[in-house]
Amino acid sequence: MSLQLIHQGKVRDLYRVGPVGDRKLLMVASDRVSAFDVVMKEEIRDKGKVLTAMSEFWFDYLGDRYPTHLISAHPGPEELGHELPSQFVGRSMLVKEAEMLPIECIVRGYLAGSALKEYLATQSVHSQRMPSGLVGGAKFSEPIFTPSTKAATGHDINISFEDAVDLVGRDVALKARELSLAIYSAGAQRAGEAGVILADTKFEFGFIDGELAVCDEILTPDSSRIWEATELGSGGEPTQYDKQPLRDWLESTGWDKLPPPPSLPMAIQESLRNRYIAVYERISGCEFVA
Repeated sequence: MSLQLIHQGKVRDLYRVGPVGDRKLLMVASDRVSAFDVVMKEEIRDKGKVLTAMSEFWFDYLGDRYPTHLISAHPGPEELGHELPSQFVGRSMLVKEAEMLPIECIVRGYLAGSALKEYLATQSVHSQRMPSGLVGGAKFSEPIFTPSTKAATGHDINISFEDAVDLVGRDVALKARELSLAIYSAGAQRAGEAGVILADTKFEFGFIDGELAVCDEILTPDSSRIWEATELGSGGEPTQYDKQPLRDWLESTGWDKLPPPPSLPMAIQESLRNRYIAVYERISGCEFVA
């Protein structure tokens, strides 16, 4: 049985497994990397394998506390009807097909990124008034839910909770917020035990058999900001185990954030790979095997 490519995202490719009625998909994480919603020309060696390993760890760690789309992180012939293609080994998850929400569910525990830029300009975050005197890296009194649109092309747009309600309905928006905040809190606690800070993260949800479930990747350095805990508040930027140094480098080039992007030096590529592997090993307690 062949795999039918049905969607190619910025990083992940989706293949249908079996007939449409089976509602099973193979999600394959490539080594592509995106920043500012633009895919870079260069790939990051082993990136897809690291992200898959990280997602597998989190799905296992969270156990049955939250509904997810995962069927197997190591699909074989008994599930696929054939051997997994060798180029997909280590970077694939067999998942349940979901009716995806048209929003991205972002949780912020610390002031950083676009939230910091907005705060410095307006003293608000996603139009929510914040206390005065906050600095970059400041911890919020409690995590906040800040959804965005999910653009097929171009840039995602930050929206208010009421805008999210308009898109998905109040009950669904409330449930998505509840799940997002709960999973973030569980992830932040585990990260803290490993000596790193989960500053913010992004979730995607979809309906599976009428239940809202976590889909796509989860709590990875591609979808989160993750900082070295011991360095926060020391006066300089903490070590960042995520894409922010890549974004910083891109902005330093004067790039207008529209295709085509500048070429990534090998040092930037290897630095990103090493950071992703390091934080996976810190949080999971497992050695990464390419």
